[in-house]
Amino acid sequence: MGAPTQEMESTQRIDFPAKAENIALAEKLIDEACTRHNVHESHYGNILIALTEAVNNAIHHGNALDPSKTVSLSYEVKGDKIHFVVQDQGPGFDFEHLPDPTDPQNIEKPHGRGVFLMRALADNVSFSDHGATVAMAFSLQPVKE
Repeated sequence: MGAPTQEMESTQRIDFPAKAENIALAEKLIDEACTRHNVHESHYGNILIALTEAVNNAIHHGNALDPSKTVSLSYEVKGDKIHFVVQDQGPGFDFEHLPDPTDPQNIEKPHGRGVFLMRALADNVSFSDHGATVAMAFSLQPVKE
């Protein structure tokens, strides 16, 4: 099967209240995006874990589980990458100075792992709005062995 003759570009966005159970809505959108854009199975786990971390952080830390605040998850396909954006209505955080979760002093601490995982799993991670918005890009190409 050859390459598609036209580039598939699409954008989709969902907004939901900052409640823990709404992580399922994010997982559903991630599944749909990966299926629709034929994300290679070698990338699916990375996308799911990184985005689940980002949405979880937005719900718990950004919006402090306040159901009157909204979390937004969107994606867009550009060329051979799929870009996801997670946004919350919180004050943000100092994403430049997070403790290193691999440092022996921090192994027992529960904080700092989410952003570390996002950076390890995504091809590119960037923060804006003082950390209230995180954008991640993932390749649509299969991993080369």
